[in-house]
Amino acid sequence: MKPNLRRKLLGFVLAFLLCYLGTAEPVQSFASLPDELRLIAGRQARLDVAMPVQALASVDRPDVVQLNGSRESKLRVSLKQPLQLNPQQSGTAEVTLKLFGKIPLKTVHVNVMPELKVFPGGQTIGVKVKSSGILVVGHHLVRASNGAKVSPGEAAGLKLGDLLTAMDGKPLNDVTKVAEIVEKAGKAKRPLDITFKRSGKVMKTKLSPAFDEDDKSWRLGLYIRDSAAGVGTLTFYAPHQKVYGALGHVITDMNTQTPIEVGSGQIVQSNVTSISRSEEGEPGEKRATFSKDGKVLGNVERNTHFGIFGKMKDLPEHGLYTEPIPIAMSHEVKEGPAEILTVVEGQAVERFTVEIVHVSKQDTPATKGLVLRITDPRLLKKTGGIVQGMSGSPIVQDGKLVGAVTHVFVNDPKSGYGCFIEWMLQDSGVLPSTESKPTQNLKAG
Repeated sequence: MKPNLRRKLLGFVLAFLLCYLGTAEPVQSFASLPDELRLIAGRQARLDVAMPVQALASVDRPDVVQLNGSRESKLRVSLKQPLQLNPQQSGTAEVTLKLFGKIPLKTVHVNVMPELKVFPGGQTIGVKVKSSGILVVGHHLVRASNGAKVSPGEAAGLKLGDLLTAMDGKPLNDVTKVAEIVEKAGKAKRPLDITFKRSGKVMKTKLSPAFDEDDKSWRLGLYIRDSAAGVGTLTFYAPHQKVYGALGHVITDMNTQTPIEVGSGQIVQSNVTSISRSEEGEPGEKRATFSKDGKVLGNVERNTHFGIFGKMKDLPEHGLYTEPIPIAMSHEVKEGPAEILTVVEGQAVERFTVEIVHVSKQDTPATKGLVLRITDPRLLKKTGGIVQGMSGSPIVQDGKLVGAVTHVFVNDPKSGYGCFIEWMLQDSGVLPSTESKPTQNLKAG
């Protein structure tokens, strides 16, 4: 065989083997093993390696986690079978796997916690937030004295989504105060010192206001906004911490799609007046009004990829549960029947059946945790599937709170995404953080 042909054939064989190994079940199973695992004391879990080899499994704290029900710290195991983890008490432990007892394969850090119970929500809430500055949502042209049309803000390098935090050293927390500052600088023929944030980075620029000959006022050439309001669904209330979580996804500005950096905010009681049904290609929405008495349920302290979070003094009305229920960690959620809690009329929370059709393996926060499909005939008749305003609706499976509805599939409104409750509880501060950043998601429900 010629050398060139031999090399080509060898390269083909190696490429084939790499592709095969990359898709082989043992390799995929090993790749999916978590680096860190949170368990609830008393709830068994398992590590699926699916490799036809012998290994030495060891745990440094058998008083915290037992392997295959044994009190021994080291066990000879076959990795063809799942390794059972039996959490005994709160604490941390390290589970290590070594092939043939010698070759390090994987170390999993295990954090065992006491059982955590929260109240599932389902109530429709009104959300009012003010940003921690003034958000640039557009540019507009000002007709100057020479007839030219200019945008001073655009000329200063300000872009849509920038958050103005100070003018001339004065903090910006109210859009109504901007006009006075701009007029004063304009009359003095001097530029404004602007401090702003872009993608989390603090930046500075100078902006010279222009006198608009049309309305006889000094202008920045910017459209700006400092607040947002909307309707969503309460996901959970943690009674011991007096903390709530809602929405299941980040609040963004409607023009720039920029996440709103919350300065302050409130959630209030809301009343569903009607529903625009979802159709293929056209998501519907809940139409709701804030309650006349303006009852404030809690404040808004954080706006993250997994929703809004804050303090709430008391369990809100209209819930279905008089006692809190256990939560499920992400690895405990499974495909199969479940239910969501939401409001379709007035303030009454109702149960509706769904099917969890896909569960992603996640040991770090990511927004697309599961895919669910609405199966309840009543809900389908009323809403056509998932509608905007339903985001945050709790997902309950086997008596445990497992997640929240987050997004609708635009071309199939009977289906959508949900996030795991574990990540919402982490962002609320109820669970400790893993210090990992989540992936982005799509159209909100």
